Amino acid sequence: MTEKGKFVVTPWEVKGKIDYNKLIKEFGLKPMEELPEVFNKNLLFRRKKIFAHRDFGKIVDAVLHKKPFVMMTGLMPTGKFHIGHAVLARQFLFYQALGAKLYIAVADIEAYNARGQSLEESRRIAIDQYITNYIALGLKPENCEIYFQSDRSKDPKKANAFYRLQNLLARHATFNEFKAVYGDVSPGKMMCGLLQASDMLHSQLPEFEGDLPVFIPVGVDQDPHIRLARDLSARIKEQKFKQIASTYHLFVPGLNGDKMSASDPNSYIALTDDAKTVKNKVNKYAFSGGRTTVEEHRKHGGNPDVDVSYQWLTFFEEDDDRLKQIHDDYKSGKLLSGELKAILIEKLNNFLAEHQKKREEAKKQVDKFLK
Repeated sequence: MTEKGKFVVTPWEVKGKIDYNKLIKEFGLKPMEELPEVFNKNLLFRRKKIFAHRDFGKIVDAVLHKKPFVMMTGLMPTGKFHIGHAVLARQFLFYQALGAKLYIAVADIEAYNARGQSLEESRRIAIDQYITNYIALGLKPENCEIYFQSDRSKDPKKANAFYRLQNLLARHATFNEFKAVYGDVSPGKMMCGLLQASDMLHSQLPEFEGDLPVFIPVGVDQDPHIRLARDLSARIKEQKFKQIASTYHLFVPGLNGDKMSASDPNSYIALTDDAKTVKNKVNKYAFSGGRTTVEEHRKHGGNPDVDVSYQWLTFFEEDDDRLKQIHDDYKSGKLLSGELKAILIEKLNNFLAEHQKKREEAKKQVDKFLK
């Protein structure tokens, strides 16, 4: 999506006003249909934040009939863990509660090849910023495997199976496919792509979970990686794979209204930010849908569809009635932009105060997750 004046969505860049319906058509996705009530208990499903999927019906069936399934995800160990990352974390916590086996890959090899970051630095960031926050948010060690791409398992049979799969997949890949996904292709990037496909597929090997359905929740910018893994899994003859299922969630906008970016600290709230930092960032950087003057705002109302403070509340305010009241009051002009920001600041700081206490406890539990 790179036409002049249009939005851009690639695995490395997201900008512009995104037309999600257009992406559904171009990427060959299916709009998310109405789901059983068990899914609507989750805010992200209930508010249509998860908007599209591939083959998700097999996961719905597994949930309803209490059959085992795997949810796989990965993390790039660079930068701070922020509010946007928490949206994905809330999804896998939801599936863990439903009985999923979780596989969480730390992409330290990708960070080494694509970003020049040492394995040691990746490990430090992964533990301090991601794994500790996952635990504080509620991740349980049962039915959960967190691993580093550079060190899949201490069990030699499992480690051998994982890296063997990466090499077997190489036979079924083409240079043009990698060029289409990665653009400027290098041996390192190609190896990372194959390793990432192995991340997505290896739980189905007999050394791991075996013949279980697997799905991956992602932002739509990461879909090219999933398409590549699906294509490779359909070609390989040495192992029969079920096709990977996937779901796609809306992006949480950055404070400035564009995509949240770990490289721009003014675009996000980190889960380690203190109350003063949160207040300053929201008041200074959160894009407003309000009018130029109080008089105009009272008369014409604000636009909650573009106001970042309101958009963030749609991801984090659990009470549907309260959210509707905020929406209506802001749109009518009863609620001012500064007052809306104050609501968000209070919401975030209450959450972060509790979360940061849990982080201190979570630090003591990291070893339970890194086996």
